[in-house]
Amino acid sequence: MDTIGHIFSGHGFGFNTNILETNVINLAVVIAVVVTVVGDAVRELLKTRKETIVSNLREADNRANEAVEKRNAALKQLEAAQKKALEIREQSRFQAEQEKNMCIKQAEEDSARILQGKTDTIRLQQQKVIEQISQQIVSHALDQVRDKLKTKADDRFHISVNTFKSALLKSALLKKTS
Repeated sequence: MDTIGHIFSGHGFGFNTNILETNVINLAVVIAVVVTVVGDAVRELLKTRKETIVSNLREADNRANEAVEKRNAALKQLEAAQKKALEIREQSRFQAEQEKNMCIKQAEEDSARILQGKTDTIRLQQQKVIEQISQQIVSHALDQVRDKLKTKADDRFHISVNTFKSALLKSALLKKTS
């Protein structure tokens, strides 16, 4: 019984009246049970969570890289579009300058053609007027010549008639006198 007394006397197995030691021992037992029973599940849960986080980070990195690539592609497209717009603007300016020069040249040619047409028309009208005046002068001259010829013919006819009459008179007188 000595052993039983010894047990109840505080040496060995018995009731511990020290609450602090009891709580520490209880806490150690609970932690050991939790670590052994729940530890594997928590480790597995933490491992899964770590893998999920790492996977999400990789996906985020991939999306960030894709976004950077898309941004770079968009910047290249923007730069190409700006170059194309500049080329189109320069080409438009060049074509506008060519059109302007062509219009000026066409206007000058039209002006020269109109001036030449005007000069030709004036020259033609002058020639018509000169021809009409020449025809009138020739017609007037012919009328004057005709009138002169007619008067001369009339005068000659009168002279011839008078000469014939005087010759007849002379011959009649001569006949009478003979």
